[in-house]
Amino acid sequence: MFKGFYRDWLSVSFSVLFPLFFIVIFGTVFSGGSSSAPKVIEVGDVAVIDSLPEPARAALEQAVAITPGTDLAAALDEVRKGDAGAAIEQQGDTLIVHYSSADQVTAASVQGIFNAFVNEANISASGVPPTYTLQTQQVEDESLKPIQFIAPGMIGYGIAIGAVFGAAMTLITWREKKLLRRLRLAPVSTATVVTSRVVVSVAVALAQLVLFVGISVLPFLGLQLSGAWYMAFPLVIAGTLAFLAIGLFVGSVAKTVEGGSGLANLITLPMAFLSGAFVPLESAPAWLATIGRFLPMTYLVEGMKDVMVRGEGPQAALLPIGILLLFAAVVTFIATRFFRWDAA
Repeated sequence: MFKGFYRDWLSVSFSVLFPLFFIVIFGTVFSGGSSSAPKVIEVGDVAVIDSLPEPARAALEQAVAITPGTDLAAALDEVRKGDAGAAIEQQGDTLIVHYSSADQVTAASVQGIFNAFVNEANISASGVPPTYTLQTQQVEDESLKPIQFIAPGMIGYGIAIGAVFGAAMTLITWREKKLLRRLRLAPVSTATVVTSRVVVSVAVALAQLVLFVGISVLPFLGLQLSGAWYMAFPLVIAGTLAFLAIGLFVGSVAKTVEGGSGLANLITLPMAFLSGAFVPLESAPAWLATIGRFLPMTYLVEGMKDVMVRGEGPQAALLPIGILLLFAAVVTFIATRFFRWDAA
């Protein structure tokens, strides 16, 4: 099984659907006209906003979606998790915007909006020194680097494609070479063959995790693990099982290695974009975020971000692990309905 894994080479490039996918996704995500206003939590009384005339308040709310809040810690937690673009509070004459470097586009947008807003407020207070000043504070430690948010997404994507392609290509190749029929007739149980495939895939995934994290924590990259980072291991195991199920499905329905490779790419690459593994989707239309909630890679990537860089405890990984295992069970059951020992 290990030999079958490292001797397999991918030989297909998708020349039509992939460019079309990139055009549609990038055109939608980065279209300014269709993007939603970033959510901003107003913590307590922010007099400079609350005292705005109705027309000015309406104009501000066209740029940001202001939501009232009372607890600063809860608001900062939402910003860290990406559920809000920023949290804003007022201390005396100082307006403080708390932002997250996880989404630099939203952070820069919110800072620019409120910087312009404060400048306008100061201009309105004519004849006196500036009344309000803007202060921005990153909710994470300022020593954090972009690798904090890149690494979990790339690890999740690597685990996914390794499991999908490993299972699918092995199954298709063995079927084409009549090896599946020989295994079926050999004195080896089906459970043994399946277990060996699972063991190999899980071992490879854990090795990927160790390698990727090991390189990411090197000084020139500077990944800083926080929270229950060790929960990344059970998350990776659950994610591997989920994507192994997808690989089993692809290997069951595809008749050739070329077709299997194309179908596997068609499933995993769009999923990487729609799950936020490659680019953040906070500014994307709501319907794209809704699609992401139904994708297993979303739970793998978000779970790893929670326990590796967001400082969450082990309980943050429990729901993603449960969803991934449930997904694996359902897709495996579906795949067995299509499985065949011989090429049709």
